[in-house]
Amino acid sequence: MGELKEEDVLKALSTVMEPDMGKDIVSLDLVSDIIINDKIISFVVSTKNAAMHSRKRMQEACQFAIERNLGSDFNTEVEVKGLKKAQSAQKVLPNIKNIIAVVSGKGGVGKSTVASNIAIGLNKKGLKVGVVDADIYGPSMPIMFDCQHYRPMSKQIDNKQYIVPAENYGIKLLSIGFFAELDEAVVWRGPMAAKALHQLFFDADWGELDYLIIDTPPGTGDVHLSIVQTLPLTGVVVVTTPQNVAIADAKKSISMFNIETIKVPVLGIVENMSWFTPKELPDNKYYIFGDSGGKNLSDSLNIPLLGQIPLVQSVRESGDAGRPAIMQHETVVQKYYLDLCDKIIKRVDWRNDELSDTKVVEVDYGSPKCSS
Repeated sequence: MGELKEEDVLKALSTVMEPDMGKDIVSLDLVSDIIINDKIISFVVSTKNAAMHSRKRMQEACQFAIERNLGSDFNTEVEVKGLKKAQSAQKVLPNIKNIIAVVSGKGGVGKSTVASNIAIGLNKKGLKVGVVDADIYGPSMPIMFDCQHYRPMSKQIDNKQYIVPAENYGIKLLSIGFFAELDEAVVWRGPMAAKALHQLFFDADWGELDYLIIDTPPGTGDVHLSIVQTLPLTGVVVVTTPQNVAIADAKKSISMFNIETIKVPVLGIVENMSWFTPKELPDNKYYIFGDSGGKNLSDSLNIPLLGQIPLVQSVRESGDAGRPAIMQHETVVQKYYLDLCDKIIKRVDWRNDELSDTKVVEVDYGSPKCSS
């Protein structure tokens, strides 16, 4: 054959699969520093698993691919090194454009209700949307999407098994709740929860999505840390109710994402249960939980107030029935949620245009080590 080029080496290596990512090492852009010096070919390959046996298998696979495609005349020198989580996440989820975490400092503020309605509202705008129910303490998305009896199946893509999300109302959904019985508590320590969430994110057949919405547990705990150490979040939406107790905890959530080592953009605040409006008096507003607490928080921290959602009986009824309130046509509640989604879209567009990409909180998968 003629003079060997870098393109020839990449073509030969395109048959080598990264086993944990399910794609070849060339399409994942894991091959670098190719040097061709007479009969010596050297290059670096990054891999998700830094364990010695995994690096050895990758090295042998690359050497075999070179010999098979380019001949046995070459001496192949391969350096295999482990990826950082940040690099891994960005390479594995290239088909998901925006990842939004819906968070709350306090439980009971309607975070899951807001998240489910945001997902369907974005879908009504013509966007492809998926939802991960990461609330390990109270996974409620299966009920809200009327798929509580779904049990995930798997399908094979490029020699790797992927979880098939449930799908309803045009939304793809995976929930921690799918892996337990309806009346069974999910009693997991932090590492178990982190491993399960990792599978929901990386081992699922999400396809192409414009938005992946993550419904998180209340507070600032292990799950939130696992998410920022795993995914490059586009931003977070903070849900609160107007009363001071909830506002105080919402401030803590915002503070967490502003920590220098985390730095995830806070897209805005949603004030839920802003006022109560009875069905028979649609023009009346009763400020049961206080007036404008979310707006005051927005003003004090200079964070946009994305929406104020009223407390209406039909919102609760629709959630229990597995048909989120935004699907009630030509109602006041639908209008509030559609306006909220418009503001989220504009805020995300602004964030993507004006701010740099969010970096995953870097944690090495591990230095090269022996397996036992």
